[in-house]
Amino acid sequence: MSDGNSNGKSAVAAYLLWFFLGGFGAHRFYMGRTGSAFGMLGLLVVSCVLSVFAIGLIGFPILGIWWLVDAFLINTWLKQPSATVAAGLPQQERHDLSEAA
Repeated sequence: MSDGNSNGKSAVAAYLLWFFLGGFGAHRFYMGRTGSAFGMLGLLVVSCVLSVFAIGLIGFPILGIWWLVDAFLINTWLKQPSATVAAGLPQQERHDLSEAA
C-alpha cells in the first residue's frame, strides 16, 4: 500500500516509526535518509553517554525539536519521488519527467 504517494512508502508506517522509534531515527532510515538517520542516532547515543557529565543533557532538547520537525517533513518526503525509482528510468524518460516538473 502506497497511500497515494510517489515513492511507494507507507505514510502509516512512517508515522508509526516516527512516533515510537523517532529518537533513534527509524523513520528516517525507512524513508531512505540514512545520513541524517545516523546523525539522529549518534546524537541520541552521545547525549546518553555524556548525560553522566550533565553536558549531554543539551542533546536531548535538540533531538526533541528535530523529532517534532520531522512530523511535518514526513508528508513532504512521501510526495517526493525516490531516487531509486528515478534511477531505474531510461535517460530520456528522466529528462521528460524533469521538464514536466
